[in-house]
Formats: sequence, C-alpha cells, structure tokens
Amino acid sequence: MNIEDFRDYCLLKAGVTEETPFGPTTLVFKVGGKVFALTDIDTFGSVNLKCDPERAVELREQYDYVLPGYHMNKKHWNTVLMGTGISNGQFSELIDHSYDLVRASLPKKLREELAQSEQLER
Repeated sequence: MNIEDFRDYCLLKAGVTEETPFGPTTLVFKVGGKVFALTDIDTFGSVNLKCDPERAVELREQYDYVLPGYHMNKKHWNTVLMGTGISNGQFSELIDHSYDLVRASLPKKLREELAQSEQLER
C-alpha cells in the first residue's frame, strides 16, 4: 500500500479528519479529535496505529515488521514498518482495529452521530 492508498483508506471512514499538528511532514488521522494513525509524509516508512495492549504484544512477537510505537505509549501503540512484508489486507485490518478502538472510546453522543452519518452514506 502506498501513502495515497493509505490516506484514501483512512478518509473513507466516518468522521475522519487529517491534520499535520506535529509539523508539515507528519500526517495524522483522527476520529472525534483523537488520533488513530500517523505517518511521515515524505518517507511513508512506517505507520503508528493504536492497538489493544494484549494484541499489540502478540503482533510484535509474531511479526518482525510490528514494533512498539515510536514516540508513543508503547502499551497502546504499534509502529508498522512499510515495505517489509505486510500484506495490504493485514495492514487494512490493523488500520480498522486502530480506528475502531479510538471510535469506541469517544463519548456516546459522538459515536451515535458517526453511526448516523454512516447510515446516510449507504
């Protein structure tokens, strides 16, 4: 997956915004104002994704391209190295997992608004 496909995939999700709050080269995707994915625009060498803590450990043990989150809380974030064997399907699933975790942590009213916007899009 290249950065354009990654960006398009993230932006297809309900309520997602993109920003560069950490400088012009760090692309950040948020849902409800909370980060679920970030990457370097110039290199797209890795992507930081939120992950359930137990699953994060399992993924790190199973795949050499999944590392503790670089510059992030290592318990809740993984860094996924791009171009190292991860399939598009698995990468998409990890993005979905990150988005779903963050979305589930949002206030109920905001979650309901996102669900309504998804229904309108269908």
